[in-house]
Amino acid sequence: MEKRDFDAVVVGSGPNGLAAAITMQEAGLYVLLLEAKGTIGGGLRTAELTLPGYLHDICSAIHPLAAESPYFKTLPLAAHGLEYFYPPVSAAHPFDNGTAAVLSKSIEETAQLLGDDEMSYLRLMKPLVNDWPDIAKAALGPLRIPNHPVAMGKFGLNALQSAVFLANHRFKTKKARGLWAGMAAHSIQPLTNTATSAIGLVLMAMGHIKGWPMPKGGSQGIATALASYFVSLGGQIETGFTVSSLKQLPSSHAVLFDVTPKQLLQIAGHKFSSLYKWQLERYRYGMGVFKLDWALDGPIPFTAAECKRAGTVHLGNTLEEIAGSEHRTSKGGHPEKPFVLLAQQSLFDPTRAPAGKHTAWAYCHVPNGSELDMTEAIEKQVERFAPGFRNRILARHIMNTTEMEVYNANYIGGDINGGIIDVGQLFTRPAIRLSPYRTSAKGLYICSSSTPPGGGVHGMCGYHAARRALADVFSLRAKSL
Repeated sequence: MEKRDFDAVVVGSGPNGLAAAITMQEAGLYVLLLEAKGTIGGGLRTAELTLPGYLHDICSAIHPLAAESPYFKTLPLAAHGLEYFYPPVSAAHPFDNGTAAVLSKSIEETAQLLGDDEMSYLRLMKPLVNDWPDIAKAALGPLRIPNHPVAMGKFGLNALQSAVFLANHRFKTKKARGLWAGMAAHSIQPLTNTATSAIGLVLMAMGHIKGWPMPKGGSQGIATALASYFVSLGGQIETGFTVSSLKQLPSSHAVLFDVTPKQLLQIAGHKFSSLYKWQLERYRYGMGVFKLDWALDGPIPFTAAECKRAGTVHLGNTLEEIAGSEHRTSKGGHPEKPFVLLAQQSLFDPTRAPAGKHTAWAYCHVPNGSELDMTEAIEKQVERFAPGFRNRILARHIMNTTEMEVYNANYIGGDINGGIIDVGQLFTRPAIRLSPYRTSAKGLYICSSSTPPGGGVHGMCGYHAARRALADVFSLRAKSL
């Protein structure tokens, strides 16, 4: 091959950009990683957003998929400073009567607390937990014939159901239905949509397999460890480099973009076929998020004791309330009682706040592009399950959908998933092609969460895109997972 400045250039340093850069560097190539912001990480950044000494995760906070990522598990990240804390309860789901359902490491303990739904829960989750080592690579990758078709088929039959349908046919207790709804609502779409069960099943399985951890010192720790390993291999990183045109890039044989279709069209649209361009222009983005961070004078005073042992707390009461909230949001409304995802990292990581003080992190879903201030609605939801919470607030930091997109250009309208992951874009994101990572232009690839398997800190989009580029351009094979 003719000499170029670099073998490959990766644009964007989120977890997928970092994974793509490492994969290609591990194959013996010389790779440049470019980042528009002053620090690497994408959704993996931590900062003092409220008061000095209070460390807040700007976007991603709790990382079950990072800890169990088939790709990240092959990397020596602990040797590069990554350390996880595992709360005793992965997630808690409080109810108005003061009780709570929990997702704990023990599948039996979780099931037992669901009362009459104990056996239903075990029948649903035990096979998935047992089969996960066999299906993880297929479930977290592009559409293809799986190595274990029977196990994958069992998972698929449940995963393709809507969350409401599965709940109605599996669970009858308020606790089981509520716990399930909170898990499925991570899909950021109406719970009546086909395949909204997929993310709920995976998250629950992660809780039983290893737990839902948080990196010591903040989510930035994952990005820092990935970058450290990449540089140790000889890779090069340049920050403060905003790419708006292919002309800005140094010469290379391949370029991988950790961006969504909107930015990809702006940067390289003139290189694409009319069909591919047409498909990218019709790519759909989903609901946005409104996010709050708090500096607190003490821990959140939840009524349910289980919540005080949980890294994540889902605030939404019943399945019916959560499903109604998500449906209304998808139609452009702002629920009075939104479903709130809350994390309390400082309970388990003492580096996040001064001694005796605490942080908390929360967001709710809002219509894409919404600028309505949801602070009151979110804090009312916390106060509902933790009376006295507001008395402990020392300072708060607010981010609406516009501010989320300013923070990370991939969050179009506040969509943190890189596009809605409904059945229409589950495996065909961002376009219908034999390989979703190839663009129609030779040597240009997309490696963001706008490709399978979608959003989440797992690096699998980046790994699969790099694997494709290595084979196409360099006739090389990426390491096997």
